[in-house]
This record gives sequence, structure tokens and C-alpha cells, in this order.
Amino acid sequence: MNLAVFSTKSYDKLYLDTILHDQFPSLCTITYHTFALTSDTVALAQGVDAICAFVNDTLDAPVLRTLHSLGVRAILLRCAGFNNIDLPLAEELGFFVANVPSYSPEAVAEFTVALGNFNLEGFLGSTLHGKTVGIVGVGRIGLALAKIFHGFGCRLLASDPFGGDEFRTYGELVDLHALLAESDIVSLHCPLTEGTRHLIDKENLDRMKPGALLVNTSRGGLLNTKSVIEALKTGKLGGLALDVYEQEGALFYNDHSHEIIHDDTLMRLMTFPNVLVCGHQAFFTKEALTEIASTTLANLQDWVMKRPCKNSLVREGHLLVSRDKEPVRL
Repeated sequence: MNLAVFSTKSYDKLYLDTILHDQFPSLCTITYHTFALTSDTVALAQGVDAICAFVNDTLDAPVLRTLHSLGVRAILLRCAGFNNIDLPLAEELGFFVANVPSYSPEAVAEFTVALGNFNLEGFLGSTLHGKTVGIVGVGRIGLALAKIFHGFGCRLLASDPFGGDEFRTYGELVDLHALLAESDIVSLHCPLTEGTRHLIDKENLDRMKPGALLVNTSRGGLLNTKSVIEALKTGKLGGLALDVYEQEGALFYNDHSHEIIHDDTLMRLMTFPNVLVCGHQAFFTKEALTEIASTTLANLQDWVMKRPCKNSLVREGHLLVSRDKEPVRL
């Protein structure tokens, strides 16, 4: 079995090689590519059975059709999100597709608190005790965040179309409009779908409590960035903390300190004294990297052994994720 891994960093190779050696010694041979999977690089999947992609790799129709023509039959996503793959076409072409739905959700939750426990204007602190925190999406990460904020003595609100009964131990489930109107801190923990793209737009920013802090450690596309900039300029939004950005693909995960950045929107964001931008690194812990590598290779083994895979996104010719506009939970 030959596996090609795209968008490889040194830590990807370290953890995948270690887990392969320790847990799956005869599963596959891995070829690593440091560049992203795109229509320009997909030809390098020639001769492999499966490919492994990350959040900024391109798996649109042209790339999927080329992969299929090259003989690739399995796509392993070493991340939870799958907005970068055309799943209906992957189903049609008969690909096996699996992701890593959860990897140390506490890591992202803890990073979120680190981003959101001060108002970002200079170093003036803000006491969390007694603040109202709104969590949009209470899957694994959102629930882990709720547990942490509950320990700080915060009042917790959550909005989640799938219920989130476990959250009721820590706070109240409300609709999104009520959450935005009442929360001092709003933290986003939902995947990017057609239904959640630009979830935080001008209308929803107008609904937010004046001076509230907005935190996004999920997907950049959840924000309409231009509307967020306007809310910052008018003072409606009290602060913004980001670990993701809608156009991050060409910017994050690489050193650009000696280059001119041509993304004017990102540069405008970074001029605000109450904005903090990090490089999509909330997941970056030893525990998370171990789990990502282990689950990715376990997914491949399930496919090789022709047995059910609990992390499959397509199975038996049917999509296992919603085709409608409702978000699925993280």
C-alpha cells in the first residue's frame, strides 16, 4: 500500500512515521510532499493507492477526477473539517473518504481561553468571573470549552442546531440571536458548510452586545471579514481573537517574515490594537498530533482490511454528512 501525504511539515512526518512503526508496521509506504495538493501538483499522486490531505489542500472536482484517473481510491483527511473536498463527487467516483473527527478537543478549548481572557487592548485585563460567554456549537470542542469557562464562574449560553444536551449541565441553550445579544464573549466552534459560511455577517454583528469580544478557532470562513473590520472601526466589536482566517491557505504554516504580504484585508485587521491573529495553531500539541497520526492510519487500515470505518464520510454509496445547509457538529 502506497500513501502520499501532502502539505507535510516536519512534525507530520515525525508523528506519522512513529505511529506507523509502533502501531501499523506493515500497513504502507509513505511518500511525503511539503507542498499542498492542487491541480498543479496532483500528478505526483501517480502510483499511489491513497492520499492524505490537510485543511488547505484542494480536493475540488478537477483534483478528484485526476486522482481517480491516476488510480487513487482512498482520501484520508488528517483534520476534522471537510469543507475543502467535494464530497458528493467523491461519493460518485467511489472514493473512500475518512477524517479525524476529534483530536484533543481540550487543546483547542484551552487555546481559545488563552485568546479570550483579556480584551486585547494593551494588557488591561478583564475578569472572566460573572461574564456571559456564548458558545456557537457545542460538540466535543465546544463542550470542552464550556467546562473550562464554567470553572471560571462564567454564565454560559450555547447555540447548536443539534441540541447539545450535555451542555445543559453548564449553561442554557438559546437561539443564535439571543446568544449574540447577551454574550460578553462569543466563541465559534462549528464547521464550515454552505449553511455556516459568513455566519458572522453584518446583521449578526449588529445583534452582538456592544463591546463584546469575538473569538474564532474553527474556520476562517465563518466570518465575513470585511463586516468584522467595519464593526471594529465603529467600536461595535470590542475585540477580535483569531486562530483562523478565510484566506489563510497561502499564508499560514509558513514563514513570511521576509516577504511583503499582499493580503490587504489581513493587514488591515492587524493594524487594530484590539485584534490578535494566530496561525491556525490551537490544535498544535503532542497529544493532538499523536491522535491525528494514529486515527489517520487506523482509517487507512480499515479501508485496506475492507471493514467498517467509524470515521468514514462516505459509505456504501451514501454520504454520511448532511447535504443540506445545517451545520454538523464538531
